[in-house]
Amino acid sequence: MSDATPVEDRRLFETTGSDAVLSAWLLVGVVLFALEAGAVANFLTGLLADFVGALPTAGSDGSLLSSVTAVFDAAQQQTNAIPTVLSRDVVPNAGHWNGQQWVGTFFGLSPGVSWAIRTVLVYAYAFAWVAWAAVGYRYYRREIRAADWTPRDDVIDRFRSHRWGLFGALIVFMFVVMAIFAPTLGPTTVEQNMRNSYAYEIDYWNEETGSVESILVGEANLDSQSTGDSSRVMPLTYDDYGRFHPFGTMPNGRDLFTFIAVGSRISLVIGVLSVGLSALLAVSLALIAAYYKGRVDLGTVLVSDGVMAMPQLLLIIMLTTVLGDTWIGDVYSGGFVLALIFAFTGWTYMWRSIRGPALQIAERAWIDAARSFGQRPRTIMRKHMLPYVTGYVLIYASMTLGGAIISIAGLSYLGLGVAPPTPEWGRAIKLGQDYVTTGSWHISLIPGVLITLVVTGFNALGDGVRDAIDPQSDSAIGSAAGRGGGA
Repeated sequence: MSDATPVEDRRLFETTGSDAVLSAWLLVGVVLFALEAGAVANFLTGLLADFVGALPTAGSDGSLLSSVTAVFDAAQQQTNAIPTVLSRDVVPNAGHWNGQQWVGTFFGLSPGVSWAIRTVLVYAYAFAWVAWAAVGYRYYRREIRAADWTPRDDVIDRFRSHRWGLFGALIVFMFVVMAIFAPTLGPTTVEQNMRNSYAYEIDYWNEETGSVESILVGEANLDSQSTGDSSRVMPLTYDDYGRFHPFGTMPNGRDLFTFIAVGSRISLVIGVLSVGLSALLAVSLALIAAYYKGRVDLGTVLVSDGVMAMPQLLLIIMLTTVLGDTWIGDVYSGGFVLALIFAFTGWTYMWRSIRGPALQIAERAWIDAARSFGQRPRTIMRKHMLPYVTGYVLIYASMTLGGAIISIAGLSYLGLGVAPPTPEWGRAIKLGQDYVTTGSWHISLIPGVLITLVVTGFNALGDGVRDAIDPQSDSAIGSAAGRGGGA
């Protein structure tokens, strides 16, 4: 017979129940991660191989960096053998018709249906992670956290009821998922579609001979060009070789959806990197200027005015030309240089938006109290000032990211920025501009609509975050944020 009192029994039951729920939640997280562990390992090893390979002397035979790059490349090849539930091998869509049925596709289904199943699985998997995180937060908020309420709870509750902000969050989420799972979502691979299309063959059903024949992918692309009313492969149709094209084909016969999916990854990486560097510069200078004031603040103002006075488009053209033949110009097909230029020229707009709130925080009584207790300036800025400007950083970063995506697309349209054949949305618009009034209107229209939708989503997300953080704020947040960090 137990000596515990009823109250102790209830506490013990509650603790045991909480541990069981927490364990189940963690187990679900481990299972979700295990389903794509191979893809994560492949991405990380590939990222490390690309980073080390882009460093100086990495291309020299016998150098240390060359050996390290080879190790990471070998590790990436090994990760390809790790099965993942969303891989192209598990749900294949690249098959052919043999006169009686589809061969090589998922359960013999048509390539279009197989591709749709894989796409649904990818987004279902992504939404499962969102649900997992939401359940974990709610459990932490109700059962684990000691405080019954924090100001952050009101911010989240206000955002959950903000329909425009939720719309933006959904669009941004769909865009990010497309970027992350771009190799899986494409009906074909980048290697086959554009980088080395003459090194691969596909089988197809020849109706004239009534037999299955083979052809190089590059030759099949030339026969599937969308160049107007006389030659075109429209969205959601098949070409003559049994390949399904969700967004149709481009003037060179390549699959437009694969181009768009991989291009979204390029835009997202450059945008996040440039906005992250801009935010780091803006927040650091805003806190330093607000804390020390006087000449430090004046010097920061002069520097920002000088940077804003630079003609950004001319600066981008000059730097991309000068750095194009250097090792840094080759990193990420020139995308790294773009990110640095955007960060160097875009931090001023974010800094001007944060400077006011930072100056207000610096005048509060708790800052003087922290000084009187002998805390170092770096500690005061990090612990007592930074949390109060973080919300503004999120707002402007979200809106600036949309501007950066527009700028990257605009530069690619002008023939600058990311070097071909690396996919980029602006280049797709340029390739299709001669066919806008023809039957191949989809080449320019689809990427144009997607750019508008994604930028609207980022702006809507910023609006929602702003209204959630400060419901009394003016909706006119200023033109600087919406302008973006680009040219």
